Amino acid sequence: MKLENKNIIVTGGSLGIGKQTAHELIKKGANVLVTGRSEQRLKQAFNGLDVHINAFDMGDIKNLSKNANKCLEIFDNKVDVLINNAGTGLRRSIDELNIDDFLHVFNVNVFGLSLFTKDIVPLMKKNKQGTIINIGSTASLKGYKNGSIYASSKFAVRCLTQCWQAELRPFNIRVCQVNPSEVTTAFANPSRVEREEISNKLTSKEIAHAIINAIEMDDRGFINELNVWATNPFN
Repeated sequence: MKLENKNIIVTGGSLGIGKQTAHELIKKGANVLVTGRSEQRLKQAFNGLDVHINAFDMGDIKNLSKNANKCLEIFDNKVDVLINNAGTGLRRSIDELNIDDFLHVFNVNVFGLSLFTKDIVPLMKKNKQGTIINIGSTASLKGYKNGSIYASSKFAVRCLTQCWQAELRPFNIRVCQVNPSEVTTAFANPSRVEREEISNKLTSKEIAHAIINAIEMDDRGFINELNVWATNPFN
């Protein structure tokens, strides 16, 4: 897909992977709409750039359809690419598990992602084309200590991705999951401050590169899943 003049929605785009990806898409001439919880952070992240913003919480399930429709209105009911990047996470041991933490994470990572996508897909079906990129995690490949809530949410996203691949391929809609390993961003940082880059760890740039390369592949093919690991994070 050639990105110039394509309408692309990036959720969770005020920081980290979403922000970096949106910036790269803008450079390539795409029409980009970025969502995030804070209008102030969105404006700061894209100050001076030609971009649309729509501030809302992906975990606010009751108002999700209204916010999705606002995105569609901004793009005159044509969306070429949806990048489901908004996400949250926390660590809990099995002894600490509680329903509030599960709902907090699943409302964003699973339920919000699913219902937001549901409202975008009919237009892609109508146009007989589209690309959906779900940002998963290598946590969706293998569980880990204290990962019951976050990892299970990403396992769910991986299942959703595979289900949508089966459902949407007949409509020429490509669904890809990109699984970053640990990335130095503000993810799960209560202060929402970006972490400093570490020379041998992944940054948002590598993940944005992977996302954009998956989208730019000719429409006749698609990458069903892409895992991105740091080459040598052990030193």
